[in-house]
Formats: sequence, C-alpha cells, structure tokens
Amino acid sequence: MTAQYTMIVNPVAGSGFALRVEEQLREACAAKGVEADFVRTEKPGHAKFLAWTVAQQGGTAVSVGGDGTGLEVARGVMGSPGEMGIIPAGTGNDLIKTLGIPKDPMEALDWLLTHPARPMDVGTINGQPFLNVCGTGFDVSVLDHAEKHKKHMRGLMPYLLGLLGAIAGNRPIRLKLTADSGAEEEHGVLICSVANGRFIGGGIPICPAADPGDGRFDLVVVKAIPRWKIPFYLPGLMGKKILDFGITEHRLAEKITLRCEGMRVQIDGEIFSMDEAVIEMHAGALRMRY
Repeated sequence: MTAQYTMIVNPVAGSGFALRVEEQLREACAAKGVEADFVRTEKPGHAKFLAWTVAQQGGTAVSVGGDGTGLEVARGVMGSPGEMGIIPAGTGNDLIKTLGIPKDPMEALDWLLTHPARPMDVGTINGQPFLNVCGTGFDVSVLDHAEKHKKHMRGLMPYLLGLLGAIAGNRPIRLKLTADSGAEEEHGVLICSVANGRFIGGGIPICPAADPGDGRFDLVVVKAIPRWKIPFYLPGLMGKKILDFGITEHRLAEKITLRCEGMRVQIDGEIFSMDEAVIEMHAGALRMRY
C-alpha cells in the first residue's frame, strides 16, 4: 500500500535545487508525522509513469520540480481516482502563481497538507495535455534566449534577460486562427497565447484574467508592431496591463486552432515545431490541491 503522499522529485530541476528541497521535505514530513514516500525521476516521461502508479491506487502524487515536472505528473494523474499536489523546486514555477501555492517549498508543504483537492481545467494541444499556457510568437523567442541563463539563476531573471534578447531578434509571424465555431482569421502577431494559467517566463503576467477553473481558455492576441516599439509596452506588460493595450485582442474560447507553416509553439515552457495546433479544453479534468 502506498503512502498518502508520494513526492516525485526531479533531481535536475532548478539546477539541483530540487534535491535540497527533497532533504528539507524528508525532515519536515518526519517532524509532522506525515506519511510520505520519495521517488526520483530518472529520465523524461518517468514522472508521468510514477504519478500514474500512485494515482491508480488513489494516492496523491506531488510534483517536486518545475513546471515541466508538474506537467508530467498531471498527465499521469488525469482520469484516475488520484490527486495531484505541487512543491515548487524548478526555475520558473509559473503555474503555482495562478493557483496560489506558496513559492517557498516548506510553506507549499503546509499548503498541500491543509488544502483539499478540487477540479482544475486541463488543455490539450494536438491531444497532449498542458496545464498552464501554450502559444507562439514573442514568448517562444524569450524562452529560446532564456535557456542559456537557467543554469546560473532561478526565478524571473533568466526570462528578463531572455526578453531583452528576444526584442533584438524579434520577427512577427503570420498566423491563421479559429476560435470555437467562428470563421478563420489571419493576423500578423507579436504574441498569441492560449491561457489556462496567468503567468509565463518565471512570472510574466501574460493573461491576468485567466481562471483554471472556469472551463474556458483566455485567448490573447497581441498584434505585430515594429521592433522599436516593444520596449514601450514592457512596463505595462509587467504591470498586468496587457489586456488593456490597444494592440491586444482578448476573448474566451473552448477550442482554438492555430495554423502557420513551421510554427514554433511553447507548451508549458517547452518548445515544439508544428504547422497546426488544435487546442481543446477539458474542464475539471484534474484533481489538484489548490
């Protein structure tokens, strides 16, 4: 019989920070009398398998890592009698900012122990689940440039440095878009984000209105502008004003299709190439402690 909680630790998350968090969690769980098992992931996809094993027995699979680890755990828990929790130990940890989970791992443990699971929405993109945000455009370029900084720093800073690099190399994209049963539209875009959560890139508020429990995506389209104008919008972006920009379109939808040849799409911080992205909402598909 499994313990009530199984801590699924990604040992490389946060450039090794997750291993230090594991030590703290072991001590804290012992002190609190919390029944918990600890397992470490060994390769990509392993967290999903570990979470599935826990969830099939009705346990709580807890992601100890970043957003990528959390996504794998969620993919293992969905559609099962099990539950999911998050102890942040990665670089960006964007999803917890929407869910209200504390960023300090020990405070997050207390949160986990005192908050019952409730339904959370999950999106799929071409059939693959995601929890937070997917999209294309400028945010993909930010991630590209931020990657080289992640080994040396955590939090928002790698992404702010990546943002500066993205401005210098910005190239808008031409995108065809369909939302729900509407007609296909074509836009020159700086950013196109499909949001279940509110933050990307270590804390950039890409859609402050997003609610992961309302059964709908927030579609945010920022129209293409000249490169030199981008810096003038950054204070407003960081001040959660993106939906107020005259160049921003915002709507709610349950199914969105994006088309662009050779499109590069970020899915919860990971980048993939595709010509078409079919994004669908699965309301309340995951039981999450938040």
